Amino acid sequence: MTRPTTKPATGPRGPVLFDLSDTPRTERVSPADAPPVPDLTDPVPSGQAMATVAAITARPPSRLAKWFWALASTLVGIMISLALWSFVTRLIEQMPLLGWLVAALTAAFVVVALMIALREIASFSRLARIDTLHRAAAEARENADLPAARKFIADLTALYKNRDETRWGRDRLAEGMADQFDADSLLALAEHELMTPLDLAARREVETAARQVATVTALVPIALADVASALTANVRMIRRIAEIYGGRSGTLGSWRLTRAVMSHLVATGAVAVGDDMLEPILGGGLLGKLSRRFGEGLVNGALTARVGAATMEVCRPMPFVRIPRPSARSMVKSALTGLFSSNKDAR
Repeated sequence: MTRPTTKPATGPRGPVLFDLSDTPRTERVSPADAPPVPDLTDPVPSGQAMATVAAITARPPSRLAKWFWALASTLVGIMISLALWSFVTRLIEQMPLLGWLVAALTAAFVVVALMIALREIASFSRLARIDTLHRAAAEARENADLPAARKFIADLTALYKNRDETRWGRDRLAEGMADQFDADSLLALAEHELMTPLDLAARREVETAARQVATVTALVPIALADVASALTANVRMIRRIAEIYGGRSGTLGSWRLTRAVMSHLVATGAVAVGDDMLEPILGGGLLGKLSRRFGEGLVNGALTARVGAATMEVCRPMPFVRIPRPSARSMVKSALTGLFSSNKDAR
């Protein structure tokens, strides 16, 4: 029985060449036209540091936690006070000179602690005063109430009577008030003369904070360093803006104001940023092409500018009406231009 024989291949051996000379140029496929391979290990920057800061500061404490810390601080304070009193009295009995010296230091410490507490109370009072002025200006404009507007102007002028940067504006406002016969024009004059220099100073603080957060995030590859830098820079920025507008705040006041601003941003969904906000700096679609660290730096800086814009609206003693509301996009452009060149500038 014979085995069937296989016929050898008759086709050509070796590489096969295709002649493209007859293919139209428009139908030819080039490797340059292939879509880029997605990089699954390096996601698009999302501003994780600022999202973490917003989550930390905007989260309201539970009522149980408030009671726990209040009772714990009270008990610890009583225990420390009794222990210190026993220590000082026993020291006076054993070594009178050293005992009275420690007693004097303790009294000085108590006085300083009381002064800090009074400063915190005063800071809350100033923030409440700013909030009251803000509501008074809005109500006077809404109701077209000229006497209420004049009272608001008097209170606002009294707030800034010791501020040198508003002296020229206060003089101009005093000269022009006699020519204003309706609440809207009077409030517009006050906004232009008194708020303009303060708005510029607050804007510079926002740009400085945004630049700092972007730089630290991009250049310091240490875990949680970007979160700590963003939290510190934002709290300092909020405190400085409050001071610029006259609502100087202490430590507790700054933290309360930070929580109010962050809660507002989280509630409105503003703790997010995309290519549309960074397009004036980078050009369209460039955010995803940057390295992850520099991209995160830009996004965190942009979110800091957004926090600054919200802080200006909260801390300003009168709402934005005639003067345009601060734009986070324009502040981002002023703060971060120069870190990366725009596509438009490269042309």
